[in-house]
Amino acid sequence: MPKSIKQQVVINATPSEVYGALMDSRKHGAFTGAPAKISKKVGGAVSCYGGGIEAMNVELVANKRIVQSWRGSQWKPGDWSLAIFNLKKKGKKTLLSFEQYGVPDYDVAMVRKGWKDYYWTKMNDYFAKKK
Repeated sequence: MPKSIKQQVVINATPSEVYGALMDSRKHGAFTGAPAKISKKVGGAVSCYGGGIEAMNVELVANKRIVQSWRGSQWKPGDWSLAIFNLKKKGKKTLLSFEQYGVPDYDVAMVRKGWKDYYWTKMNDYFAKKK
């Protein structure tokens, strides 16, 4: 049975900077330390962590919201989830509210931990070095 993940984190950067880090191939690669190829168009393909993550942009609202159909490359064929990133200004920082629906139960623990370890922590470290 597919599972959901919900996480909230404060990122020490503006919504524009966070959106850029998630949606710009070069910036994404800089904060994750891994190759990324990210289309900035709805319907465009996304590949992160050198192909370890595959996605497609479903909805893009600049500096506010990203919705992607998303999967790990190790997932069973046909398994896809929906990842939603909502960005809200919080002083000089960003409150990132993240939801992911349809994560296969065989990978939910790793995906939940992965967002924290490979995205939120790395993003905050990246912006700390830039400030």
